[in-house]
Amino acid sequence: MPDTEFLWVQKYRPHKIDDCILPDRLKDLFRQQIKNKQIPNMVLSGGPGIGKTTVARALCEELGVNYMMINSSEDRGIDTLRTKIRNYASSMSFDGGYKVIILDEADGLTVDAQNAFRGAVEEYSGNCKFILTCNFKSKLIDAIHSRSTMIDFNLERKERAAMAGAFFKRMSVILTEEGIKHEKAVLAKIVEKFFPDYRRTINELQRFCSVTGELNTGTLAQMSSVRNVDELMKSLKDKNFKDMRKWIVANIDNDSAQILRSIFDEMNTYISDDTIPMACLIIAKYQYQAGMVADQEINMTACLTEMMVDCEFK
Repeated sequence: MPDTEFLWVQKYRPHKIDDCILPDRLKDLFRQQIKNKQIPNMVLSGGPGIGKTTVARALCEELGVNYMMINSSEDRGIDTLRTKIRNYASSMSFDGGYKVIILDEADGLTVDAQNAFRGAVEEYSGNCKFILTCNFKSKLIDAIHSRSTMIDFNLERKERAAMAGAFFKRMSVILTEEGIKHEKAVLAKIVEKFFPDYRRTINELQRFCSVTGELNTGTLAQMSSVRNVDELMKSLKDKNFKDMRKWIVANIDNDSAQILRSIFDEMNTYISDDTIPMACLIIAKYQYQAGMVADQEINMTACLTEMMVDCEFK
């Protein structure tokens, strides 16, 4: 049967731990779990797109255990635990083994839901294991921390070069399999820009290639996921709220975290030395809030307005 999956991020998702791009310290840990045929209750934490959900699913698939996925940012209330989780966890699997529930983006659960969840962990400990993924483990209550093995996916400085190299090779293989002509220098630029967000890198590559059918120097001009911040910083300096709002409207469809990162990277160029510490605090505050707010445009507007008022510009 031909592969009809359109999205590369799903089509090329690893199904085995050995195929996941992970540092040795994590890969060895998960290999040992597979060898022991046991999955403990775990919290997989780290930045977006770094492979947490992929690893959780690969573990279950490689061990051949039944599992259910729940997106906690959508099903975030206590009713989720009373229906989906309890109904699934209370029944036995077909082969008599244990089941696994993967709560994706568990930092989106309400506090009440998290408190109810800790009871479910204990009640169904003999029949069901839980894997939670989150971007911010600090948003999980202490009771969940104490009942789970905490595994941090954020890369250490010494690991980044090797992981970027491995990911570059994987992207090159994907492009070759898709019949996409590509220049290695251009691919390296794209990987460098979005690393370590593997998911976003694959999605952006597919978007670029869908336009021209190849990856070359012209592709770099398409990389508008975060536009040049010159125009934005000028509007902040001039206290021009209207132009700042126009910039947000034109760019907010992109990842707000990446926009804030771009502003952070350019601070020394545009913001006076005396108020750079203030700018850091503002960016950090609104980056944290971005994971909880309902409207990213409002959050970004508030962040830039605060910078406009409290920072001095060169």
